[in-house]
Formats: sequence, C-alpha cells, structure tokens
Amino acid sequence: MDVQELIDRAEITDALTRYTLAVDDGDWDALDTVFAADATIDYSESGGTVGELAEVKKWLAEMLPAFSQKRLHTIGQVGITFTDESAEVIAYFDNPMVISDGSGGERVVEVGGRYRHSFVRTPEGWRSRHLHEEVFWTRGF
Repeated sequence: MDVQELIDRAEITDALTRYTLAVDDGDWDALDTVFAADATIDYSESGGTVGELAEVKKWLAEMLPAFSQKRLHTIGQVGITFTDESAEVIAYFDNPMVISDGSGGERVVEVGGRYRHSFVRTPEGWRSRHLHEEVFWTRGF
C-alpha cells in the first residue's frame, strides 16, 4: 500500500463519517460533500425511497425527522477496493433511533447492515455515485 492509497482510504472514510453526521444531525445539504451531484441512493430495504440525490435529500428532510428526532449512526468495518479512479466501499453500520412509543414516552428502534457505495475521485475529492443500504436486521419496530 502506498501513501496515495492511504490518503484515499482516509478521505473515503471521512466521507462515510460526514454521511452519518449529516443524517444524524438533519444537515441534508452536507450530503453534497459525500455524494456526486448525479448520485443515486437506494433505501428500499429499510422501507425508504430510491432516487437521485436531490430527490432523496427532499425525502429525508420530510420523512426522517417525522420518524425520529434522535439518531446516532456508527460505522464499523470498512472495506475498500480500488479500480483506477473509483472505489467499491462496504461499510458496516448500526443505526439506533429514538421514536415515540405512542403513550407519551420513547423507545429505541435499530437497523443494522452494510452501506454499499461506489465512490469516484472528483475535483472536489472522493464522492459516492451510488449508495445501496443493505439491511441485515432490525430491532424494536
């Protein structure tokens, strides 16, 4: 592994962190620092939408805060396979969220799985051109 690959790995890992922070904080415009403008995102396995970045940002802004105001992603193992100016990335995730219990209290629900990204090198840095959220388990729903 050379120095450039180490830098590329760090930049992609930083993009994954920016993704979780943007979603957890509801900072939808910060997703522009993670995704290419023409990116597609597929949340269908968790009951969500599939579409281009602008559509998905709008959907997230409308749906996610109504579902949960308290979100806290964690990213685990990250596997990166480089090909020329692109990279296939698999990142394990755990995503607990606090929702209403319907009786004035709260309860925790959780989704675990893998994010599958296709990253490309752009003049702005590494950006995801495609994300597929692969759900392995849920809890508390």
